Amino acid sequence: MKYRVHKLAQPMKLDGDWEKAAWKNCPTLELKNFMGTKPAHQPRTQAKALYDDRNIYVTFRVEDRYVRAVAQKHQDSVCRDSCVEFFFTPGDDISVGYFNLEMNCGGTMLLYYIKKPLNEDPKGFVQVDCEPIEVFHSLPKIVEPEIVEPTTWVVEYRIPLDLLEKHCPVVKPRSGVLWRGNFYKCADSTSHPHWLTWSVVDNPKPSFHLPKFFGELEFV
Repeated sequence: MKYRVHKLAQPMKLDGDWEKAAWKNCPTLELKNFMGTKPAHQPRTQAKALYDDRNIYVTFRVEDRYVRAVAQKHQDSVCRDSCVEFFFTPGDDISVGYFNLEMNCGGTMLLYYIKKPLNEDPKGFVQVDCEPIEVFHSLPKIVEPEIVEPTTWVVEYRIPLDLLEKHCPVVKPRSGVLWRGNFYKCADSTSHPHWLTWSVVDNPKPSFHLPKFFGELEFV
């Protein structure tokens, strides 16, 4: 899988508007694959990415149901909530490690830099400070009880490149540069759990920590 990441022409305000000019003119990817048993609830999940000289921008739009968010603070287990995730290596060499940025529908996130896949080295990770990442989220921080009606939600965020550089070498985005990555959707502890992916992950059990299955992010 390959996704072409376009460069922003001017600074962008984070407001969750999926249809604004900056997002409207860049490609949309969809998370059409699932891990494990085919889920009874497979929400339509779309994502987009952009960049400028200092940041990576990501937005997700989820046409969901059975939505829940109970994580109280950053670095809690947000994957148990209604959650979208962006795993990426800031270059084309996955052997240097990868970042996993997990964010629930209320904008609470977990972020680590992982030197080796967790199944190889369960302690080989470093917690990354989440505070420099600016976030917009369309739902409240806490969603409890679970929303069982159809609900569309959006998260949008900006990742500063200098935050990544504190943890590993970063190949600066520019035309022709390749990063590796994948986009995920999960909801482990909701009434309808599921594990969705953009790039296919060929593994018998759900696991997002398999960088060998990352797709390509081509900057243009």
